[in-house]
Amino acid sequence: MSSSPHSTTPDNAGAGRGAADVLSLRSGRLFIFLGGFFVANAMVAEFIGVKIFALEPTLGLKPFNFNLFGQQGALQFSAGVLLWPIVFVMTDLINEYYGKRGIRLLSFLTVGLIGYAFIMIFFAIQLAPADWWVAQNQAQGVPDMQAAFSVTLGQGMLIIAGSISAFLMAQLVDVTAFHRIKALTGEGRIWLRATGSTLISQFIDSFVVLYIAFKAGPDLFGTVTPWTWSQLLSVAVIQYTYKSVMAVVLTPVLYVAHGYIERYLGHDAAAEMKRRAMEQ
Repeated sequence: MSSSPHSTTPDNAGAGRGAADVLSLRSGRLFIFLGGFFVANAMVAEFIGVKIFALEPTLGLKPFNFNLFGQQGALQFSAGVLLWPIVFVMTDLINEYYGKRGIRLLSFLTVGLIGYAFIMIFFAIQLAPADWWVAQNQAQGVPDMQAAFSVTLGQGMLIIAGSISAFLMAQLVDVTAFHRIKALTGEGRIWLRATGSTLISQFIDSFVVLYIAFKAGPDLFGTVTPWTWSQLLSVAVIQYTYKSVMAVVLTPVLYVAHGYIERYLGHDAAAEMKRRAMEQ
């Protein structure tokens, strides 16, 4: 039978071509690359954030024995902060070329995946452990693997809950601050809009996530011992200081990344993407 002059291509064929077109465009591949690193680093930061480490012993140094809010000893950080500088760079690059829509899409996707991880971990904790598994690491100093699993990942779930709130607030503040600074300063001064937006957004993130994860959450659910206010403020101030320093230190990396992206996309295509990003 001959096809009708009004027949159309099946939807699945059009979808296939659309996917191929997106992957064939350099702008599409760049978004997938930047977005993948953005989501992966944010997710990993959630899982390792439960660990609080001391900086000086990690570096083989003697503790500075500072005194901050009554807390004396080595500088203490959540292990999750190690990955956030990479998220900063990805955020600024996505902001620059894909605008508010790009950041919001990835932010909500990340929150959805973090929420999914939260649910899966919760159900994993509820599973009845095998008897041999509970005691299998006693020689390594872990007498009860189920308790260790529950406390570590259970506390991690509080961090996830805190991070979902803090992450969304920080990202939405970051994208707004970034574009307002750019609107005021123009195309130049990448360092100012990148560092300025990070300093503003991470002030929120540094305090909110620790409050929910280690103060409000434990008080509400009783899963772990809640931190004192002096502990919380001490770690929050140290982590915010670290993030602020890293935002400045990574400025050259941001310029190098911008240069590479400009060459990869082509000057005209990059300029058009940045123009559209500002118009959103």
